[in-house]
Amino acid sequence: MHDLLIDKSRGCIAGLAVGDALGGSTEGYSPEAIRERFGGWVTDIVGPFLPDWRTARPISPYHKGDGHVTDDTLMTIALANVYGVVRDHLTPFDLAEHLVAEMADRVIYVPELERDTVLLNRVFLAEKYLVLRLRTAHVDPREAGVGNVVNCGAAMYMAPVGIVNAGDPAGAYREAIDLAGAHQSSYGREAAGVMAAAVAAAFRPGASVASVVDACLGLARDGTREAIREVVEAARGVDSWQEAIPVLRDAVRPFDTVGEAYRDPDVDARKPSRRASIEELPVALGMLVACGGRYVDAVLGGVNYGRDSDSIAQMAGAIAGALHGVDTVPRRWLERVERASRRDFAVVADDLAHVAREVLTKDRARWDDRLEGFPTVAVTRGG
Repeated sequence: MHDLLIDKSRGCIAGLAVGDALGGSTEGYSPEAIRERFGGWVTDIVGPFLPDWRTARPISPYHKGDGHVTDDTLMTIALANVYGVVRDHLTPFDLAEHLVAEMADRVIYVPELERDTVLLNRVFLAEKYLVLRLRTAHVDPREAGVGNVVNCGAAMYMAPVGIVNAGDPAGAYREAIDLAGAHQSSYGREAAGVMAAAVAAAFRPGASVASVVDACLGLARDGTREAIREVVEAARGVDSWQEAIPVLRDAVRPFDTVGEAYRDPDVDARKPSRRASIEELPVALGMLVACGGRYVDAVLGGVNYGRDSDSIAQMAGAIAGALHGVDTVPRRWLERVERASRRDFAVVADDLAHVAREVLTKDRARWDDRLEGFPTVAVTRGG
């Protein structure tokens, strides 16, 4: 069982990193623009969409492509590092104490900037808000996410919660919902809980795409649940990721607040709502259904979907990697992404697996303690 845990953990972390790296090149663009730029569907690691990436979009001077992971993976590793320090279930207060330090104080190599710096210099404004609220404004960590833009920012790095709660989707959901309150609110927070649950469900022996989807639907609330239901149902009617792209977009459109122009969001985009959902997680689950859980196909579907393609491919890759283990991730992709990103993802995954074992042992002891302290009343026959 320990070997299976290690394999699934490595598959999850490698799977999300490779999906993220492939999707970085196409982020923000339509499927049509992607095919025009790259001369057809993207089926391998490619260079940046904009060759003059340093100056083309001055607000985002990032080298997206060529096997570089993005902030999605860097935030995932940062959360994994927090688990490595605490070595137990996390609370929002752990994020305030440790995740903020990972982001603002620890100098790391940031692949998209091609230099050593702190993660805070790379992350999107929604993640900078986390540091602002927790370190500068000293907001209660349990509610610091209120007022942030509602997006996939918390969901994109919740895979470690699923790994530590391996086999317990409900536990992963509760922990991620608690943690995400430090960063997000509304359907952004809800998606974080469901993403963690999906990964935890994928760790169960004999898990399948269907069992993962069932776990998600059993836990999700409001628009997130309805979006997943509609997208998954639409995905059952297609046979390939190419065919799935427009079908899944049509299915998720009623729940998506961003609108059709991804880089020019609608005036009501990313505001709290009980009817809305982020786009990324339902589409990632839909791609897995459409592709029969196959890692490569699901990831390529996310890459070529465009829009927030790195997050879609990352989430699909995390779940597929957890389902099938590390061998499902093409080694040539993994090795290239590790070289370009200067990371050894197996080290991250292995420590998370060890933390998961330690947490399970602690949970057993806590449960035994509760049983011993639980009040019981002896009932006699006829009494």
